[in-house]
Amino acid sequence: MGRPDPEEGQLPAPVKPPDGGWGWIVLLGCFVITGFSYAFPKAVSVYFKELMKDFHVGYSDTAWISSIMLAMLYGTGPVCSIMVNQFGCRPVMLIGGLLASSGMILASFTTNIIELYLTAGVLTGLGMALNFQPSLIMLGTYFDKRRPLANGLAAAGSPVFLSSLSPLGQVLLEKFGWRGGFLIMGGLLLNCCTCGAVMRPLDMGMKRKMEKAQDKYEAKEMLPVGGKSEERISTTDGTKKAKKTKKKPKKGKKLLDFSIFSNRGFIIYTISKFILVLGLFVPPILLVNYAKDTGVPDTEAAFLLSIIGFIDIFARPACGMVAGLKWVRPHVAYLFSFAMLFNGLTDICSARASNYTGLVIFCVFFGISYGMVGALQFEVLMAIVGSQKFSSAIGLVLLIEAFAVLIGPPSAGRLVDALKNYEVIFYLAGSEVVLSALFLATATYCCLNRGEKKESSLEKNPSAGGGSDTEEAESDVQEAEEHSSDNHQLAHSTDNTMVAASEEANHVAEEQSGEGAGCPDGDGEVLARDGCNADQMVERDRF
Repeated sequence: MGRPDPEEGQLPAPVKPPDGGWGWIVLLGCFVITGFSYAFPKAVSVYFKELMKDFHVGYSDTAWISSIMLAMLYGTGPVCSIMVNQFGCRPVMLIGGLLASSGMILASFTTNIIELYLTAGVLTGLGMALNFQPSLIMLGTYFDKRRPLANGLAAAGSPVFLSSLSPLGQVLLEKFGWRGGFLIMGGLLLNCCTCGAVMRPLDMGMKRKMEKAQDKYEAKEMLPVGGKSEERISTTDGTKKAKKTKKKPKKGKKLLDFSIFSNRGFIIYTISKFILVLGLFVPPILLVNYAKDTGVPDTEAAFLLSIIGFIDIFARPACGMVAGLKWVRPHVAYLFSFAMLFNGLTDICSARASNYTGLVIFCVFFGISYGMVGALQFEVLMAIVGSQKFSSAIGLVLLIEAFAVLIGPPSAGRLVDALKNYEVIFYLAGSEVVLSALFLATATYCCLNRGEKKESSLEKNPSAGGGSDTEEAESDVQEAEEHSSDNHQLAHSTDNTMVAASEEANHVAEEQSGEGAGCPDGDGEVLARDGCNADQMVERDRF
């Protein structure tokens, strides 16, 4: 009755992100999930020496546990996207939390290294993947204007948890052994279920309010007027039947939207991100061994990573605040390019650092640039594809990054073994990061910005040429909006017809009463007994 009916066959109206409210609870959950996802594979390394003694294996064998976790985190991106599109974020995260926790609990009862690969590696890695990706999707739905800041705060969970989980793991190892430590760590991962439980779908509350208001509206319309309600009830039923016949069949929902590959910005971002990952993680992995080879004591060499983590904690939220400024946010891709360029030049300039002071300076600048990259990487992707397609986009991007993760650091390790020279590795890693920055900035300017200028010129002169990708997307949105308003127009037209008929009847009744005639008994109208008062008329029989 005058309202669009949110049922099957329609596209629901997009709900405006609240940029606060319950979104801060969602942000807290995303902070915890990000911390576990990135820090946990590194924190597990404190148990490697004990595992080597118990299972009589080498360091490379135990290192595969962390590698499998990261491979599951990146490589299962499309699977996670399909599950999110099919079941929603909250159920997927709850299942992921249970898998991550059960993996570490089962790992505490293993008797060989292969069982550790399957439990701590595959199960826990898959569980963290099923938590990480949906948390970012929910963050994008709850924040729009403050989304850069939200992404920066959520990304800060990685260095915070890394600086806390590693010392905690060492304490658990000393008091309870590696089996007790794994068991307690599995219990900590149950917090992922708590974070998944707070990921309330944004449109749930709005849908309930809309349905409640619509029920009240229809009940009010069907109230008896002047003792006669049968005609109005039959009118309501006829209108509902007309709505149902007008609705189009519901289209099947895409489990993984490959149409994002038609987005030039997404292609540019994916290529630059692949090149970036080839060299981004190499310096922090080789930093400790590089410092030891230059004569730095073991304790001071390990402290270098703490410096990077401490700087990273503050760099990510600060960069998120800068990216959220009105004059910066439209150019966030260029800010991301600057962050990558800063990181790459830091690697190149520090390649010849031969003392502890030089390495500390490198760690400070690397922590700043690394934090900027971490805070901006998903913000840029959300800005390119939008929140509707982000679930599919991040899954495909993580899958592509998985290949780069498996190529970059292992190749750097082999080069170190062959050349016995860390300087070349730092030059190579820095060059890859700089190349990704230059590619992103150049391609964004040439392919996207010029395309936008051409589109604006085409809008001013429509006869100059065909539509662009942006115009096609806008036309699709308009078509969806027209489809969603079909039922509204139908109900509105029905109400207008009823009002017009009622006015016509009133006009006839006034004319008859003015002539002093009696009350007619015609079939066209139903009148009260005490006179020809048009205000007491209920409805015409033909409606």
